[in-house]
Amino acid sequence: MRRAHVLLAILLSALWAGAAQAQVRGVEVRTPRPFGYFLGDLVRGQIDIVVDEGFTLQAASLPQPGALTYWLDLRGITVEEARVGDARRVRLNLTYQNFYAALDTRPLEIPGFALTFVSEADRGATTATAQVPAWSFTVSPLREVQPPVQTDPADYMRPDGRAPLLDPQPMLTAAAWFAGLAVLALGLLARDRAWWPFRARRARAFAALRRSLRALARRPDADAAYGEALLGLHRGIDETAGRRVLADDLPDFLARHEAYRGQGADLEKFFSASRLAFFGRGLSAARETLPLAELERTARRLAASERGA
Repeated sequence: MRRAHVLLAILLSALWAGAAQAQVRGVEVRTPRPFGYFLGDLVRGQIDIVVDEGFTLQAASLPQPGALTYWLDLRGITVEEARVGDARRVRLNLTYQNFYAALDTRPLEIPGFALTFVSEADRGATTATAQVPAWSFTVSPLREVQPPVQTDPADYMRPDGRAPLLDPQPMLTAAAWFAGLAVLALGLLARDRAWWPFRARRARAFAALRRSLRALARRPDADAAYGEALLGLHRGIDETAGRRVLADDLPDFLARHEAYRGQGADLEKFFSASRLAFFGRGLSAARETLPLAELERTARRLAASERGA
C-alpha cells in the first residue's frame, strides 16, 4: 500500500513537471557579438521567452539594475510583450557594462537568472518558471602587458595633440557690430516710447501726461486730483499745438494735426467737462460727465496717436 502511494506521488510529480515545462515553450538568448569588448564597454543582450497564452511576467522576478559582480553592472532593462500565434512572447533587452581590466583575451560569463510567470484563473493561480541560462562574451586588453623596452622613459608617452590656432578677430568684429545694432535699436525704442533722454521733448506731451495720470489716480483727494488731470490734458494739447487751445479752437487743432482726428469726439467731451468743472457746477459734476478712468483712456489713445504722428 505504501509502495502504491509512492508510485502515485512520483507519477503526479512527473505530470506536474511536464505541465510546467509546457507552460514555458522556449527561452532564447541573442547577443550582437560575443567578442571585441574592452574595459568600460556596454554589452547588450536580448532574451526571448515564449509562454502559453494567459501567463504574465511578474515584475518582481526581473533582475534589478546595479552591480552584479565586482566587474559587471546591469545598467538597464526593458520589457516588450507581443502575441505570437497561440502564445505570448516576452522580450528582455538587457544592457550590461564591463569593468574587467583584462591582461589577455579571455571569456567572461554573465550569470543567468530565473523569471516567474503567473496565470490567474477562477480556481486559483498557476505559476511557471523560465530559467535564462548564463552566456559569455570575450574581453581584450587595452594594451600589451609588457611594452617594448625604451631607453628614454618619455618614449612610453604619446605627445599631446596639436589644436588649430583660431583668429578671434572676426568674432570680435561681429560682436562689436551686433552690440552697435543693439544700442541703436534700444535708442529707437526709447525715442518711440519717450523714455529718457527723450521724455521731455515736445512731441511726447501726451506720453508724459499719461504717466502723471497714473499717480493722480492713487491720490485720496479725488476732486483735487481730477482738477489737476484736466489741467494736465489742457497743457498737453497746448504744448502739442504750440499755443493755447480753447474749445472753439478744437476744429482748427484737429485740422492742423491729422494724427488726432480719430480722438475728436473724446476731445469734445473733455472740453465740455473742463468748462463744467471750471466755469460751471464744479469738479464733482464734471467727474460724472467724464470720470477719471475715461480721462485716462483718452490720454492713452492720444499718446498712441502721438507715437504715430
